[in-house]
Amino acid sequence: MNELKLKSIELLKKLIQTESFSTKEDKTAELIQKWFKKNNIVSQKFNNNIYAFNKYHDSKKPYILLNSHHDTVRPNSGYTLNPFDSIIKDKKLFGLGSNDAGGALVSLMAVFLHYYNKKNLKYNLIILASAEEESSGDNGIASVIPKLPKISFAIIGEPTLMKMAVAERGLIVYDLKVNGTASHAAHKNNDNPIIKSINILKWINDLSFDKESTFLGKVKTTVTQINAGDQHNVVPSNLNMVLDVRVNDCYTNKEINDYIVKNSPCYIKARSLNLNSSSIDSDHEIVLAANKLNIEKYGSPTLSDQSKISFPSVKIGPGDSKRSHTADEFIYIKEIEEAIPKYIKLLNELL
Repeated sequence: MNELKLKSIELLKKLIQTESFSTKEDKTAELIQKWFKKNNIVSQKFNNNIYAFNKYHDSKKPYILLNSHHDTVRPNSGYTLNPFDSIIKDKKLFGLGSNDAGGALVSLMAVFLHYYNKKNLKYNLIILASAEEESSGDNGIASVIPKLPKISFAIIGEPTLMKMAVAERGLIVYDLKVNGTASHAAHKNNDNPIIKSINILKWINDLSFDKESTFLGKVKTTVTQINAGDQHNVVPSNLNMVLDVRVNDCYTNKEINDYIVKNSPCYIKARSLNLNSSSIDSDHEIVLAANKLNIEKYGSPTLSDQSKISFPSVKIGPGDSKRSHTADEFIYIKEIEEAIPKYIKLLNELL
């Protein structure tokens, strides 16, 4: 077990040191394949997604997918440390992608290695290090799933403090446009789009969907951007807004979109309906296994690759989502060391 932990931390340090911005993860994809080869695991590559099967997998048995992503966002301007230095200080490993989701990825890879040579497992295991998660890109997990056997369920590795997310919000981003009439600010204008937007903002604020989720609560709507005008003395001809809608697992994105488009008082268009919410039955065997191990369960407000898959899944991993995308991102070494045996205990209940 100690060897697995050491291998994981060394791999994570190398991943941090290797630039892997979303859609440009070829170098970390190569690094991950080399790690598998070094550990005598045959892996395959599609786009920048790397996947492998346990050595004695049997196509007659069902499959569990172990997944996390190796792409990162770009570092923000608040960094005081080199985001690619993989510095260990105060029992923390600093670096871009350390928390989101490098810690979960290397932990799951170590878990896969633990089971790789074992015979007579009840399930086959597939490990997938996916690309383009941060950008919800077309060449990420959704592109490789059709190449895999039918998946029974998945464990998605994301920073959750090793709590189990049994539900995850979906996302719809809307672009709104309020049209008006441009004019000189010195003259009366009854068609000012900025003034007209007041009623539209009220409509958004009053939006309510009846169904409330046990783990996710109600659908949440938030205006995140408003843009209009570029001169102090000119009434603009239009105003643009962005609306962020976080969908609970009681609705499909299509149901929410149908209602919003039908009732919107202005032009509105969804950028995509692909990022759906997800949840897993409370009596699913992996949830029951989590109950047995006293793993805390919750509903996640943040997106992951769960939104790109249609089979049951849970989200669980080392690290804290609140550290994701922050300056001087880090993960505690102890979080990785404790995650590996916890994952193994969870899978032992199933395998």
